[in-house]
Amino acid sequence: MTKIERRPFILGAVMLGMFLSAIEATIVATAMPSIVADLGDFSLFSWVFSSYLLTSSATVLLFGKLADIYGRRPIYIFGITIFLLGSTLAGFSTTMMMLIIARFIQGIGAGALMPIAMTIVGDIYTKEERAKIQGYLSSVWGISAIIGPLIGAFFVDFLNWRYVFWMNIPLGILSMIGIILFLKESMRRTKESIDYFGAFFLISGTSLLMVLFVETGDSIKLWSPIFFLIALLTILFLLAFIRHERRIQTPIMPHDIWSIKMIRLPNIVTLLTGMIMISVSSYLPMFVQVIMGESALIAGFSLTAMSIGWPLASTIAGRILLKIGFRLTSLIGGCFLIVGTFLFILLPVIQHVVWAGFASFFVGVGMGMTSTSFIVAIQTTVPWEIRGIATASNTFMRSFGSAIGVALLSGMLNSTIYRYIERAQLTDSISLNTVDRLLEGENLATLSTYARDTLYSGLLSGLQLVYISIGVIALCSFYFIFRLPKYESDL
Repeated sequence: MTKIERRPFILGAVMLGMFLSAIEATIVATAMPSIVADLGDFSLFSWVFSSYLLTSSATVLLFGKLADIYGRRPIYIFGITIFLLGSTLAGFSTTMMMLIIARFIQGIGAGALMPIAMTIVGDIYTKEERAKIQGYLSSVWGISAIIGPLIGAFFVDFLNWRYVFWMNIPLGILSMIGIILFLKESMRRTKESIDYFGAFFLISGTSLLMVLFVETGDSIKLWSPIFFLIALLTILFLLAFIRHERRIQTPIMPHDIWSIKMIRLPNIVTLLTGMIMISVSSYLPMFVQVIMGESALIAGFSLTAMSIGWPLASTIAGRILLKIGFRLTSLIGGCFLIVGTFLFILLPVIQHVVWAGFASFFVGVGMGMTSTSFIVAIQTTVPWEIRGIATASNTFMRSFGSAIGVALLSGMLNSTIYRYIERAQLTDSISLNTVDRLLEGENLATLSTYARDTLYSGLLSGLQLVYISIGVIALCSFYFIFRLPKYESDL
């Protein structure tokens, strides 16, 4: 079988691996009520998600570098093996803590799956082919977001929540077999050493930073001694990483890639769009259910519009960027992001689910156009030897942006609601946690009309501030897109 004949099988294998990594968030979210009912420890609820996000983000750069040294094939196989180990343990979990540890392990494997899958495609396809194929890869995110909740609901209703994790095993094995059988690498082996100290500083620093972003305001109180301790350790580890990387010849993050405009600017935009994406995913269902008074099903459909727009735009971007270029395709995506976030700013005024769906759809189109353009541009810009770490840097920036978005936007929302509670002089009777009752019909009656109106007004004002913020972020992202090189010779 020739190299050309093997490519469809390799593409199918990597898309399967990417699907496993992408579907984890949505499918687990559907099963969480059943998991909590079975395992207890509701106080650890957020860590089921945070642990996966933390390790997948912290390890993505390390795996990208390892793929450049040892090749894509062995690192991808290692990543999917670790991912399947975590999935197996998660399915057998008997306590919430055991599940969280299993999700940590899952996240380590996921840190290899997504960037290396995209890197493999960048290796086996030409620039012209890559544009079309990357559109297919980007659509994996949208497809997983649509069918993830459905699959999760099916397992919960007809089987058991444990199958949410065990379903990864046969699919992961198929992906692994496809890579083993069909991906043949002929790489020049070098004596390049692994920067273990750099990897340690980076993983430690980013992990602590993610803990701060995710847990501050919840288990970690702002300006508390533990907050200052973690913040100090984070700064020390990241400064040690920067200092160490400048002193060695084989850094885990080559300095050169950040000096390349077609890597630096897309990565900045990707961080910003990651903040937009997490805000839409996190707060749109709350707005539709609480502010509009619609059902959870309607809220889900309004969010699904983003999942439809993303793969559709990714496919279109893959076809047009070869004709009009990376920059113009990205600018079109940036315009859609601005339009989508502007619609969200007007959502508190025009409270209609169709309006919410359109806003979500336009943001999805913007995400699809920009993400596909950036990946193709980055992989076209760099040689094979650093393509893995360059691709991984873009994946890392999206995860990092999502984490920053969770921290900043949640802080804005919570602060606004708390100000309304203080102004109403209700601090002795209600708190931020009382907002949960707005989603619970039977407990809503326990609140006085004054308290209910106060929480409702605070939530509406806070969400308005969140949507104004993502509008500003969309404008900032458009500015950096506009600064992209106009001609491919300038890459």
